Amino acid sequence: MDTTYLIVIVVAVLVVIGIVLGLVFSRRKRTERLQDHFGPEYEHTVQTLGDEKKAQTELDERMKHVDALSIRPLTAAEHDLYLGEWTAVQSKFVDEPGQAIVEADHLIMEVMQLRAYPVSDFEQRAADISVQYPALVSNYRAARVIALKNGEHQADTEELRQAMIYYRSLFEELLETDAVVVKEK
Repeated sequence: MDTTYLIVIVVAVLVVIGIVLGLVFSRRKRTERLQDHFGPEYEHTVQTLGDEKKAQTELDERMKHVDALSIRPLTAAEHDLYLGEWTAVQSKFVDEPGQAIVEADHLIMEVMQLRAYPVSDFEQRAADISVQYPALVSNYRAARVIALKNGEHQADTEELRQAMIYYRSLFEELLETDAVVVKEK
């Protein structure tokens, strides 16, 4: 065999190895990026879909979907209005915890809709929330489960209290934005 052919074969093998290693490192980097961003939601999605590649594709699609939305911050007046409404819902919890949970869930959807999140489907809301508030989406799902139990009159007071805490943490994040917009008069 000629030395030139041997060099060409060695170079070709090295190029193939380089491409394979590049793909492996690229996939690992993607996995790390998604795990860092989504935290526990990453594992939840992998478990739900049963496949890591499908989960990664799903999480990438969520990010693209939310990027395509025109999510807007609240105006100062809207912020104050909803903060007042939340205070009223929380105070109602003492005497009517079941009704307070219904109103808290409704208030969160109202604020999400005002900020331009699609709200027609719970799973889509949770997926959208997971992009910007990944640490809160599991609590939002848990609160939703309790709210559904509440609708069937099967949730106890402790569960309702926990749902209210979950809703409050998400509500506070939805209300507090990087910059509250002040509308000009």
